[in-house]
Amino acid sequence: MTKQRVLSGVQPTGNLHLGNYLGAIRNWVEIQQEYDNFFCVVDLHAITVPHDPKVLGDNTLKMAALYLACGIDLECSTIFVQSHVKAHSELTWLLNCITPLNWLERMIQFKEKAVKQGENVSVGLLDYPVLMAADILLYDADRVPVGEDQKQHLELTRDIAARFNDKFGKKKQPVLKIPEPLISKQGARVMSLTDGTKKMSKSDPSELSRINLLDSPDEIKRKIKKCKTDPVKGLTFDDPERPECNNLLTLYQLLSGKTKEEAALECQDMGWGQFKPLLTETTIEALKPIQDKYQEIMDNRDYLDSVLKEGATKAAVVANSTLSRVKDALGFLSSSI
Repeated sequence: MTKQRVLSGVQPTGNLHLGNYLGAIRNWVEIQQEYDNFFCVVDLHAITVPHDPKVLGDNTLKMAALYLACGIDLECSTIFVQSHVKAHSELTWLLNCITPLNWLERMIQFKEKAVKQGENVSVGLLDYPVLMAADILLYDADRVPVGEDQKQHLELTRDIAARFNDKFGKKKQPVLKIPEPLISKQGARVMSLTDGTKKMSKSDPSELSRINLLDSPDEIKRKIKKCKTDPVKGLTFDDPERPECNNLLTLYQLLSGKTKEEAALECQDMGWGQFKPLLTETTIEALKPIQDKYQEIMDNRDYLDSVLKEGATKAAVVANSTLSRVKDALGFLSSSI
């Protein structure tokens, strides 16, 4: 039986943090063998907001290496860089021409980011969801893992595909496959170290709010030492009056591999002065294998380059086939070159 295909992408902006890892990547690694996976480092998306050209390439390599270090298996997964497959840009233009402008103007993320950027907001930011739709539709993805903030974008992708099929496809032979969301096992909801009511995020201006996967032991120690706590002794889960306590205890439980009951029993009488060093040591030990693997990959640039080259070649075969179908449906003259 043919495996369902999954497409997922991550921007090469900032570091992956514990929220990314415990909330999604670790769970995905556990079930990746069940699917035909395409993992894309979406560098074209990264320039829809102001960016630093000096670090874009390095961050792209770093993100690909982190995918591998976290356990993405090349036997069942393809890792590639978005801009290395030219069909992404071309399909975006073709889809632009059939996507109503008001569909894009109502997107929540555009409204929120446009407010922050003011007069500097770009057409690319408005068009971001069409590029995302092209990413997904190029690979005939059956499923797309989506978080809460991406649900509206996937719905738009489905709407664009349905509109294209209705206008240019045949009843029993649609041009584009309409993807479904992939609802996997619920990952941990990891919250900010500075505010237990907000999700850990790489867009938070404070580095103290998150622990990045590549943070050094000294950085981890400093961040946990400074993280927000409360004056109550004894740690418990699920107390709505103690969001920071619940978050930090959850981190300890997940990183230590203990059950919720085991972690609660062990820490029920601890004060923060006893618990913080325990969480620090546990975090450092849990991240060491990822960091060691990451460094091994980054020290072997030829290997990483070969992974991305082979990934782009494999991805281009699938993407160009879809692009050809789309151009045929739109009536373009076939090229002889």
